Amino acid sequence: MSLTIYDTKRREKREFKPLQEGKVQMYTCGVTPYDYSHIGHARCYVAFDTVVRHLRYLGYELTYVRNYTDIDDKIIKRANERNMEAVDLAAEFIKAYQEDMAALNVISADHEPKVSETIPEIIEMVETIIKNGKGYEVDGDVYFSIDSMPDYGKLSGRNLDDLRSGARVGVDERKKNPLDFALWKSAKPGEPSWESPWGLGRPGWHIECSAMSQKFLGDVFDIHAGGKDLIFPHHENEVAQSEACTKCQHVNYWMHNGFVNIDNEKMSKSLNNFFTIREVLKVFHPETLRLFLLTTHYRSPINYSDSNLSDARKRLDYLYETLRKSLKHLGKSWSDIEARATGAYDKASSGEGLRAEFLAAMNDDFNAPKAIGGLSALFTQLNNLADGKVEGLSEEDAKVALEDGLRYIKEFGSVLGLWQHDPADYLAVPQGVSAGGDSAERMGKEEIEDLIAQRKEARANKDYARSDAIRDQLKEAGVEIKDSPEGTTWKYAS
Repeated sequence: MSLTIYDTKRREKREFKPLQEGKVQMYTCGVTPYDYSHIGHARCYVAFDTVVRHLRYLGYELTYVRNYTDIDDKIIKRANERNMEAVDLAAEFIKAYQEDMAALNVISADHEPKVSETIPEIIEMVETIIKNGKGYEVDGDVYFSIDSMPDYGKLSGRNLDDLRSGARVGVDERKKNPLDFALWKSAKPGEPSWESPWGLGRPGWHIECSAMSQKFLGDVFDIHAGGKDLIFPHHENEVAQSEACTKCQHVNYWMHNGFVNIDNEKMSKSLNNFFTIREVLKVFHPETLRLFLLTTHYRSPINYSDSNLSDARKRLDYLYETLRKSLKHLGKSWSDIEARATGAYDKASSGEGLRAEFLAAMNDDFNAPKAIGGLSALFTQLNNLADGKVEGLSEEDAKVALEDGLRYIKEFGSVLGLWQHDPADYLAVPQGVSAGGDSAERMGKEEIEDLIAQRKEARANKDYARSDAIRDQLKEAGVEIKDSPEGTTWKYAS
């Protein structure tokens, strides 16, 4: 099955055909770093990180660009409030964003440009737009003339006449059309500025992404991604100004992720239901959040709630417990298991049932929820193999099947960004502030395993009072233990 992508512009799924065979160029709008990143950012960047991973899994040579909008009205306002330079404030929150993304296993882009480092390219693009008769300068400000682009609105589907009738006339009478947007803004007190042909000033918002994508990907590229909230006006204006500059189509495929709701309400600071990634990760393991985000299709809205996150945590605990039990049965560690396919998948064997099913899901507009759901049977099979519940297999054949299944999990997990931790390490990480108190005060791994060893010795000596006392001590500390024929396992209580 060939890869299909839902194209926002065409409003339909389209077979993916890159501009250059075997190569893909992709741009995702990055953060405006004036504060800590929130779960809406997590939704966007986990979604498109998975897209990037799958494209590379399919064997494409991918060039991926994700920018930082480090010059912006919100950044300038916050920096002035804190009596610091705008670029320094942005740098502070870029660092925090990178830490959050690393926690969520979001890989870095090949290029991560900043607006402040792209000023020459922005000025050159604005000059070209003016030269092509699509922009005009007024008192040091430069505006884009939307009347110069008859097809303005083709990405969002907005009607220009409706937009005009809804515009507030007289906001800036210097504009030829009230909908014309700024390409360059003249300098104002307390704002960063740069020399330009129109005097001191700084870029408008939309031109920044056009210039950064063109710098690294050229006039036309394959995929442009971002949140649905950016379709209009940001991406609509990107299309207009980029095509006004280059006189050719800007992007082949537009991808947009859905919104995040909080307990079925739109996430909003005014509703006091606005959560940063850092706040969520104080309660839940980063991989729990990633799994939760991937269990809804990236284009659909997703409902965040503690209950939904708790369900994802229980599911992930079960999956990692299955991996740990399987590895213990084999007498191997997770690092001993090689993914079935390294790099691009083995096309010669793509007809295999598990891989064919996984590919069918992911090639259908990156349907990660379906791909994850399709692995449920495999995890059940691993459990049965580890427990010796599969009839008709010798012990040796069962071990071969068990290791083969683990290799599939590792392969598919590398595409989804899941199940890459050693199971013992994952299960040893406390989640949140449940029965055992604050995670910083939780009993450590070495102490837990020492108590389990003491309990084992007590049971061997038939000192059941001592054994029960240790179990109670562990339970009081927020540690659950489970006895099985293979031995005793443990995890922090959910």
